[in-house]
Amino acid sequence: MTGLRLKDLRVVIDGRDGPQVPVDGVSLEVGARECVTLLGESGCGKSLTALALMRLLPEGLRIASGEAWLADTNLFALPEKAMRSIRGGRMAMIFQEPMVSLNPVMSIGEQIVESLHVHRGLRGGRAGDEVGRLLLAVGLEPAMAASYPFQLSGGQRQRALIATMLAGEPEVLVADEPTTALDVTVQAQILRLLRRLQHERGMGLLLITHDIDVARDMADRVMVMYAGQMVEWAERERLFERARHPYTRTLLRVLPSARRRGEILEHLAGNVPSLGTGHTGCRFAERCPDAVDRCRAEAPPVHAVGDGHWVRCHLALEPQSARRDTVSAGGRLEPALRIGAPLLEVNDLAVHFPIRRGVFKRTLGWVKAVDGVCLHLAQAETLALVGESGCGKSTLAKAILRLLEPSRGSVRLDGQEITTLRGEALRKRRSQMQIIFQDPYSSLNPRMRVGEILEEGLLSLRPDLDRTARVSRVGALLERVGLERGAARRYPHAFSGGQRQRIAIARALAVGPRLLLCDEPTSALDVSVQAQIINMLKALQDQEGLAYLFITHNLPVVGYLAHRIMVMYRGRIVEEGTTEALFASPLHPYTRLLLDSAPGHGLRAEAITRGDGRVAETGCPYAHRCPMTEARCRSERPILRAVGADRLVACHLVGGD
Repeated sequence: MTGLRLKDLRVVIDGRDGPQVPVDGVSLEVGARECVTLLGESGCGKSLTALALMRLLPEGLRIASGEAWLADTNLFALPEKAMRSIRGGRMAMIFQEPMVSLNPVMSIGEQIVESLHVHRGLRGGRAGDEVGRLLLAVGLEPAMAASYPFQLSGGQRQRALIATMLAGEPEVLVADEPTTALDVTVQAQILRLLRRLQHERGMGLLLITHDIDVARDMADRVMVMYAGQMVEWAERERLFERARHPYTRTLLRVLPSARRRGEILEHLAGNVPSLGTGHTGCRFAERCPDAVDRCRAEAPPVHAVGDGHWVRCHLALEPQSARRDTVSAGGRLEPALRIGAPLLEVNDLAVHFPIRRGVFKRTLGWVKAVDGVCLHLAQAETLALVGESGCGKSTLAKAILRLLEPSRGSVRLDGQEITTLRGEALRKRRSQMQIIFQDPYSSLNPRMRVGEILEEGLLSLRPDLDRTARVSRVGALLERVGLERGAARRYPHAFSGGQRQRIAIARALAVGPRLLLCDEPTSALDVSVQAQIINMLKALQDQEGLAYLFITHNLPVVGYLAHRIMVMYRGRIVEEGTTEALFASPLHPYTRLLLDSAPGHGLRAEAITRGDGRVAETGCPYAHRCPMTEARCRSERPILRAVGADRLVACHLVGGD
């Protein structure tokens, strides 16, 4: 057959305590023009399966058994020299982080030419022409061949990496989380591009993701992986409509959405078993409430439960109605505190960065990262701030906290002006407002124990507490975010991503804030961990009246958690309204684009027009991308005005009161 066939792959780590098996007996097939999606939590073995296919396993890991056939070529039997001609040629891989995968000291064009020379023997003018064609195929201008990776945005780097991988004209493309943490618009572009190239080139696609909505949009067949084994696989429609394995049903039921507002998100307790765990029965048994004694004592067989639908479970043939829910019981959220008077008031806030050139670094202009933003946020309220990367969301949050100095404007917290505070007065006031960063690992000091990290803020802002009181408060904080008190003695690297995010939240809560600025706090988390974090944030808000400024590009999370939404584009707010109203009838063209680009909508958004990238000082900042632009849009800047009782919109094409 054409395409890829993997049979009984077993990857082993040889350790002092015996071999560990992170991938155990995995089989799959990817046909021409077919997309097969691997789903599962982090640590299930998805990426290791892909690396084994490419013969790129890290040092210390080896392929113990199995076969991998690319058409009639046995990949595992090839010597490394022969495999190098396959890797990047007949079979290529897109890695999760393009900045790490691209050579920082080579231009994009040079990297593509390198692949063209190695795999297709092209040089000189022919190679240059092919570089331009490949860049156009992935939606980039041929002139970008001279650019270096650091000069490109995240989406552009991912496109450049795809162009490099396509240079060898692969029969099969392996994509490992190619859209994680990208904006919804860029994510839609990348997925649409992969689907188009897949059909145009007759290419098979193995897509690894933990985003279930991406799988809904892209997959022909879905394979669910847990603890190194495939536990369920079927065609996309059948699996999403008739999932039979308890783990699969869990993954499908923990997703937040607007229709689940007010509910407690169901989630799966516990973690994927560690590599050193010995398995005698079902690997999911310790987390599955359906488990019986046989599940813990005997490895489960694989059952056929339909045409092309297979499940690895002792209970697969039992009637669905006889089985209990796998996830924790849901319920309704009953807020203990109601939304009150404004806690945070921001008026005409701007952050402008100078553009300097020449020997004397004269200021020639300004980058208006935040340009005249106004907002208000009440106690116990969540205000979501959405928009693409680079629109100014994180800069706005840092300016509110005075981590960046505003160029102009006013920030009032509980009636007190923040922008005029200095020194000790500002430091004390910051105890009332804290921030949770996107990446908890880089924001936690790796050389400090968790207890020291949590105690640091207390030492600075709560000098009234003695050593005993601080230790007691640290322990209580850890329990409050769902961790054991003993976690205080460990370092950040000893925790999973979700646990590290809980530690970051505990640090923010340590000094008793009233306002939390959450900058992408659930980005790149597994769906089950995401549900736990969201439940915790919602419970804290309902119990203590915390206010959240929630920065994210995850629109399902926004629909579930936020009371109001502000849409930001190039430093300005273009639309504001209640969550229900904005999701039901977005008015600004940019808001409609964001909602249509969200995964799970079948990639229905049209291709995004970016124009030449230049934005005039006059006119609407979105005019260069808007398909409905008129002459007035390019000459007059729209102001944010009321459209009905619950909406503000900055658009010439939307009527106001």
